[in-house]
Amino acid sequence: MPQYLAHIALVIDDYDSAIEYYTQTLSFTLVEDTHLSTTKRWVLVAPSGSTGCSILLAQAANDEQKTRIGNQTGGRVFLFLHTDDFWANHNDLIAKGVEFVREPVKEPYGTVAVFKDKYGNLWDLIEPVKV
Repeated sequence: MPQYLAHIALVIDDYDSAIEYYTQTLSFTLVEDTHLSTTKRWVLVAPSGSTGCSILLAQAANDEQKTRIGNQTGGRVFLFLHTDDFWANHNDLIAKGVEFVREPVKEPYGTVAVFKDKYGNLWDLIEPVKV
């Protein structure tokens, strides 16, 4: 039986502000927003045009989870956003106020830069080398 990674949970502070950030600033698509209870929702976002893994926006439910917002990996790059037009995406993110913490560089595997999302999570923006 084949397996694949379907979703990655990202701890956030508020569903609506997270949806706004990921859809407006990062231009992701809102895949699903289902209310499960008065305090819990199933919210999925994905890069525009993506057919792969999506992000589950998981609102912190307690104080311990709140301490993980923006630091789920201890300050390491956490998410990797591939693009086929690095400079267009890079310039668009800068125009929308996204903070890049590592400037673009050409690596053997492609062009890459590191940015912070609204919570402080680190992302690689990568245009892989075409083979």
